[in-house]
Amino acid sequence: MSTMIRVDDLGVRFGSFEAARGVSFAVEKGASFGIVGESGSGKSTVLRALSGLNQDWSGKMEIAGVALGPRRPKDFFRRVQMVFQDPYGSLHPRQTVDRALSEPLEVHGIRDPEPRILRALAEVALPAAVRFRYPHQLSGGQRQRVAVARALMSEPDVLLLDEPTSALDVSVQAEVLNLLMDLQERRNLTYVMVSHNLAVVAHLCSTVGVMQGGEMVETVTSADLRAGRASHPHTRELRALSMELEEP
Repeated sequence: MSTMIRVDDLGVRFGSFEAARGVSFAVEKGASFGIVGESGSGKSTVLRALSGLNQDWSGKMEIAGVALGPRRPKDFFRRVQMVFQDPYGSLHPRQTVDRALSEPLEVHGIRDPEPRILRALAEVALPAAVRFRYPHQLSGGQRQRVAVARALMSEPDVLLLDEPTSALDVSVQAEVLNLLMDLQERRNLTYVMVSHNLAVVAHLCSTVGVMQGGEMVETVTSADLRAGRASHPHTRELRALSMELEEP
């Protein structure tokens, strides 16, 4: 397997505040890497730097062996797409689903919108009838499926997932996570997922980086997490809390 994402010694400052420091990890092509931590731990800061939304950072980042600079070429945004936490906020309220899915095709000069839109809706298990509805006419789970479909329109290699299930009901969370797993297998996608929920991350990601105070204090496999083989106290603390929340 080849390395799709490499982050070395990433640092991000906001004035005198160091939001992330010395963060390093690598993700193989077709694999999933989760970043978990409490609010303010720096996990979203890392994802925003990787996505190009935050241009002020130090260290090195690569996608498929190509070094990333602060400003990204257009091709980067075709290959790397982001799915945000709040599907209602990330979808334009006055745009139909059809328009939301057409826009990325226009931006990247991709032809034949009709079959691509129908294929994307089918891939996220939405009926074709949803195509001409507005976001407020859809459930939260349907809106997030539309957001995932929109991210797929440019046929990316990498999806960056920013708490993609935290705004959803628990029953719908599992559906969206299983959808993401199916899509990854079908399209050989590489994922980086950020969440405060260790159980959610461990469900989707084979490896997890634990953030605390702007540092990645431990990297551990999901199998080791489930077996209780975590060495850092903060990882053990998050695991205990996660297990406590899952108890009936």
